[in-house]
Amino acid sequence: MSESNDLNVLVIGGGMIVREVVLPTLFQERERGVVGNIEIAARHRSSIDELQREFPDHAFSGVPTAVKDPRAWESSLGRLEHPGCVIVATPDHLHTEMALAAIEAEHDVIVMKPLCLKVADAHRIIAAAEEKGMYVATDYHKRMDRAVRLARYRVRRGDLGEMLHGHAWIEEPKYMPLKHFKRWAHESSPFEYIGVHYVDAWYFITGLKPKRVAAWGQKKFLPTQGSHAYDAVQAVIEWEDDSVLWIQTSWVCSEKNSAMTSQGLQISGTKGEYWADHKFRNLHILTDDDGFEQINPNFFQQYDGWEKDGEVEYVGYGFESISRWLRDIHRLNRETAGISEAETKAHRKQTLKAWEAGQRPLPRQALVGVAVNEAIRLSLDHNNAYIVFDEETNPKLA
Repeated sequence: MSESNDLNVLVIGGGMIVREVVLPTLFQERERGVVGNIEIAARHRSSIDELQREFPDHAFSGVPTAVKDPRAWESSLGRLEHPGCVIVATPDHLHTEMALAAIEAEHDVIVMKPLCLKVADAHRIIAAAEEKGMYVATDYHKRMDRAVRLARYRVRRGDLGEMLHGHAWIEEPKYMPLKHFKRWAHESSPFEYIGVHYVDAWYFITGLKPKRVAAWGQKKFLPTQGSHAYDAVQAVIEWEDDSVLWIQTSWVCSEKNSAMTSQGLQISGTKGEYWADHKFRNLHILTDDDGFEQINPNFFQQYDGWEKDGEVEYVGYGFESISRWLRDIHRLNRETAGISEAETKAHRKQTLKAWEAGQRPLPRQALVGVAVNEAIRLSLDHNNAYIVFDEETNPKLA
């Protein structure tokens, strides 16, 4: 047991999101007194070496020490001192085992979206987290996007009236499935990996539960590159108030696109509409080295730090969707320091129940995205059939 309340953090995974978002966030939160020791558990030693070259001025340990060890995270989890937090940043189909192991070891958890891929697994995570009183947040970073938060505020005030329909789009370039996700893209799809952001966004904005789903998918380009993954997936989701959301997803867009992700959301109600291009934020930079770039200053950007000239400060909803959950966990540990185990568990359960009734993507809220993802896959596997949900949110053929 560490004498400090600073969180000792284990990151499972060593890919793009760890390099570009997770580690910079952890380093900044360590400077701010929230995070303590940091360890990275990847599959390949080369991932650790690359991260150490990328961040030579920041202290962290990494495994495996050998060339490859897919189970290196288990020994790291065994070494993680309390208070500890496990960040699961692996391919989606690996989330369940790692999250459950972290909860069993009584560590709080942050999982990159989605929480998992099966409703049955989500219920296992819910039961384990609630029994142990552990904090388990899913990184649905669109909830932190001010454009989405504004939509929630105005919709819940009734400014748009009753929901009618919406359209969301989120699409990424070919290098995502062919380079970054090459080993596992066929285990997922552009809908399950990124489209679920807008499933959660609609639920976050409206509070509505899904009623019926149908999906369509295409495999045209990626099979010519040796991949069995979907090029694109589209879905229509009918919600409990009979409103409908259409979501289009792809990860075979041109690699010459002016930004990595094209995305946006439109909502129509009986009293008004909301429309936001979440890619085009009316800011671009043109340089000889990088060409034309459309910049989203709200996601995850580096700025000059306020406290010391020359230092870097990370700002944006990509940062906040990790830092806020780290601070929640830090707060829970601080509030229960020095009290009994029974009192700690009671305080945690009471606090987590209140938080889950609000805006935090704790497991019962994250279940919605998991259920729609599983329904999408079921629809694709059954010739675009409509899928409905039972009382436990399990998808089934209509």
